[in-house]
Amino acid sequence: MKKVMLLLLILSAGYQALAQVDTTSYPKERQEIRNLLHQRKPNAGIDCNDFIAVGPKGDISFSHQQWQSAQAKEKVVFKSVQAVPGHEFIRIYEGNVAVVNFLANVHLTVDAKEVHLKVRRLEVYHKTASGWCRVAGQGTEVAEGLFPVTSTINK
Repeated sequence: MKKVMLLLLILSAGYQALAQVDTTSYPKERQEIRNLLHQRKPNAGIDCNDFIAVGPKGDISFSHQQWQSAQAKEKVVFKSVQAVPGHEFIRIYEGNVAVVNFLANVHLTVDAKEVHLKVRRLEVYHKTASGWCRVAGQGTEVAEGLFPVTSTINK
């Protein structure tokens, strides 16, 4: 009986290991996403039609146009959003969905005042026939006094 139980335990553990979703493969897709992050322009059209964004005050936009309207209302103009190399964490699901967490240096103006800050972004991308587009995004300012940004391995 002990041998049967041990065999069942080993088979169960082996099944669990095989059942894990592989999110770290897909090198071509990972590079495509990395290129999007590092070559992005502030007003580049990377959003899908069903894009959802959460703003810094918790406001939600259900399209790129709504997001732009919310920024205009708050008098926010993005000058640049630059991903910090080595701080991208990219997970690809089945070759056509990417969940990306990255650190960005953000330069913007708020009510005509220059602002520079570090933001931790979480974005979701979907691969369509015409390429990758962003379906969701949210950013959080990094409080470097509490959580200093240190170098990490590119994952």
